Amino acid sequence: MPFLLRAAVTAAVAVPALLLSATPASAHGGAARVTATATLPSIPLSTLGVADDRGVNLGGIGSDIFPAGRPGEYWTITDRGPNGQITVGTEKRRTFPTPDFNPTIVRVRAAGSVLKVVQTIPITTSSGKPVTGLPNQLPHDEQPYTYNAGTPLSINPNGLDTEGIVRADDGTFWLVDEYSPSLVHVSSRGRVLARYVPSGLGLTGTDYPVIETFPAIYASRKVNRGFEGLGVLPGGDLVIGLQSPLLVPTKAAGEASLNTRLLRFSPRSGKVVGEYAYQFAPVSVVDPGQTNPAELKISSIVGLGPNTVLVQERTDQAARLYRADLRKATNLLGGPYDNPATTPSLEQDASAVTLIPKTLVIDLNTVPGTQKKIEGVAVLNPWTIALINDNDFGMTDGPAAFDASGRLIDSGIKTTLVTVRLAHPLV
Repeated sequence: MPFLLRAAVTAAVAVPALLLSATPASAHGGAARVTATATLPSIPLSTLGVADDRGVNLGGIGSDIFPAGRPGEYWTITDRGPNGQITVGTEKRRTFPTPDFNPTIVRVRAAGSVLKVVQTIPITTSSGKPVTGLPNQLPHDEQPYTYNAGTPLSINPNGLDTEGIVRADDGTFWLVDEYSPSLVHVSSRGRVLARYVPSGLGLTGTDYPVIETFPAIYASRKVNRGFEGLGVLPGGDLVIGLQSPLLVPTKAAGEASLNTRLLRFSPRSGKVVGEYAYQFAPVSVVDPGQTNPAELKISSIVGLGPNTVLVQERTDQAARLYRADLRKATNLLGGPYDNPATTPSLEQDASAVTLIPKTLVIDLNTVPGTQKKIEGVAVLNPWTIALINDNDFGMTDGPAAFDASGRLIDSGIKTTLVTVRLAHPLV
């Protein structure tokens, strides 16, 4: 059993309400700066029901963050759990040292310098079983292995690699997943109500409803780079971001591309209503120490207005936030760029469409005290944002991640939430 009782879920907070309490510009001055820092203490995974945690502590909750309605409180979401890669011969094997770990919604409170866990909500199937974080189907997903890459593990169609999180006005949650990629609707108690996936994916054997609704081309996502950013607009529509460009027409084309895609999804109709081309800044602009465009990722999206969102562009070492306007971009939905036979693909050349226009809000590299590998961003008011990092459960890649007895050699990287006061208001 998880170490915390399931507390009653509070009423949802609409995004516009977060932006109403603007502080006058005269009250601020100078550059953006960190105003508060809170760190998650060591909490063994065994307290969340993991049979053998191999010395791994709770982490990964920095996959995303969403305000929980009380000052200093947030909803966060873990990813699929501790995982790494070990090279065996010429093969990189994906390892799952705690395969019974279950993705979990975690409510936290920043209390001084400590990030306290207030509530945990494990994600479950229709019959109440853990979904787990294991891959769904081969060869679409990677074959999972034990912690030392020695033994294959069974796949699980129910498994989720959860990332973004928002909370709806009715108390339910919306999550995004990197495997399919998919959008997942979850009850206030964590039960999966529906999972929306690309058309033609053919995911079977799940213990919850699966609805094929996204363009089929989205199944061409790069492995481990499916949907990651998720924001909610004031009217309730969701904006979903691919972490990286699709591998269309080839892996090489996708990894060289700066053109990824954002989707607009209507929960009322259960359908995609918009698709737009979003272009990353050159990787050397986002991260001056990086030259490989494949390192660029979108990990967070925040709704600002009826058609505007805050988009995070990052590498593992750097991040920038942009204000983007969906209204002014070409709606690609149902057009030639949803057809993988179109040449050149959107990933190869987006010059025939109007990209989502964007304006730089802040380069987080210039703000001392912000973290590396920021994956969660929340807007608290026009002058204030909160950031949380993904610490990968303290894991590193390679056989040296665990000692001879199979216990984690922790990286020492902690889950940290920082609050940043901006130099200029968002709205």
